[in-house]
Order: sequence, then structure tokens, then C-alpha cells
Amino acid sequence: MAAKIYRPAKTAMQSGKAKTHLWVLEFDQEQPRRIDPILGYTSSGDMKQQVRLTFESQEQAEAYAKREGIEYRVIQPKDPNRQTVSYTDNFRFSRTQPWTH
Repeated sequence: MAAKIYRPAKTAMQSGKAKTHLWVLEFDQEQPRRIDPILGYTSSGDMKQQVRLTFESQEQAEAYAKREGIEYRVIQPKDPNRQTVSYTDNFRFSRTQPWTH
């Protein structure tokens, strides 16, 4: 039984950062998924894939995994690279491409 501990990134659909401060423990897939031949649904008999535990900190998630004897790996979050772009850069004299509509 193995699991991964990570902090989820913000969704691409919204600008908010809800639930990105929590750490998540998810179990790895133990059984492969199957495709139902009649309906085409994807299913699995592995119930641990449905379990998703949230913690306030990475240390709490690691302590839980150690206490329960769960083999785990930690995936550190990546900080986004933000570029500061100013609206006035569109009209700068040293602009390499001409500004047009």
C-alpha cells in the first residue's frame, strides 16, 4: 500500500486559490482499471483509489502515514513564475514589433 502526499495546484478554471493550502494524501492504484465490455464504463475493484485525505500541513500528513504504516512519497509544490507586465510596455519606444490593432 503506497500513497503520495502533495499540495494541489489552483484550478485553471478560476483565479481563486481555494483549497491550495491543504496537503492531500492519495493512495496509488493497486489494481488496473477495467473497461466494461457492454457499457464501456471504466471501473476498478480498488476502493483505496477513492480515498483522499486532507491535512493542514505536510508534517501532519507524514505523521499519519508513518502511524498507519503507509509507504509514501512527498511531491513538493512548484511556485509559479510570474512575469510582471505593464500595460505601458505596449507603447514603449524600444518595442521590437509595431503596435497595431
